[in-house]
Amino acid sequence: MNAREELVERLALTRRAALGGMSDAAFEELRLAVREAPESFIDTPANQAFALIAQALERFERSSEDDDLLDDDEYLKARRKRHARMVADCDQALALDESCTDARLLKALASEDNPDVLLGMLLDMEEPVEAEGDAWDDVLLRPQLRIRAAAVRACMETARYRMAVEKARACIDLSPSDALGCRHSAALAYARLEDEAGFEELDARFDHRSSAWSLLARAILNFKLGRMGAARRSLAGFSSLVEGGAYALLRPILVDTYMPDRPAVAPCCYEEAMFAVHEADPIIVDVPDFASWAESQPAVRAAAQDYADKYGYDW
Repeated sequence: MNAREELVERLALTRRAALGGMSDAAFEELRLAVREAPESFIDTPANQAFALIAQALERFERSSEDDDLLDDDEYLKARRKRHARMVADCDQALALDESCTDARLLKALASEDNPDVLLGMLLDMEEPVEAEGDAWDDVLLRPQLRIRAAAVRACMETARYRMAVEKARACIDLSPSDALGCRHSAALAYARLEDEAGFEELDARFDHRSSAWSLLARAILNFKLGRMGAARRSLAGFSSLVEGGAYALLRPILVDTYMPDRPAVAPCCYEEAMFAVHEADPIIVDVPDFASWAESQPAVRAAAQDYADKYGYDW
């Protein structure tokens, strides 16, 4: 979430509404002025609350920069402290604007580790969204889209795969650009459900653009359908097209709660591979032979070892 850019857009829209009769060129000048000094344009409780959330997110990200240097106990202690600070920051924002959707979402994500309970909280937060065109283009609708995307991921964590597909498709219908990546969760859910038609339709809808999620989902789908030759080819594709994909799959690591959505990373990079494997974990656990089968593939295991050796990772 680029909270600062969203803050700039919110403030510019608020000021344009107050001034009225502004041309597109004048609005662009206004936007530039807001970007230079956003604090000077905060004149409503709602925008003040969102500004606090933007600061909270920046602080949250900075506080996690050295997590790789911590042992397990130190990491858990730092995580608890970081999440507690996020809850406090959200409470401060909600005191200014009790309807601040992003504050409610972030507070739920930071305070609730039980995915079943979290899903219920997220469903209670959903409100109707009406948009002409892509809802993502309206910055004021983005918080509701973030709630829906978080709910899709909670469905995946709780093995509600049909619900995940339904909610992901509904979110994509609201926002065809799918900036929040609901299609990724849907691809994995289709694989778990062995719904090849649904998977292929979704893949075609997004022009067959490869991602760590789609490539991993195709391997899982073919494996579950018993097409072992196709499964091997799909797994090889995941290993070769996704940087460090084999290592991420064979040696998965903990991925912390998204605040509030997946970090933006390059397609098919190692970070994306970690995210995809993390989100596929409930499926891989539910199909235990997949992990052992994947590690038994000589080329995949060799690729994983090579990646570990190259970057000094544990093997």
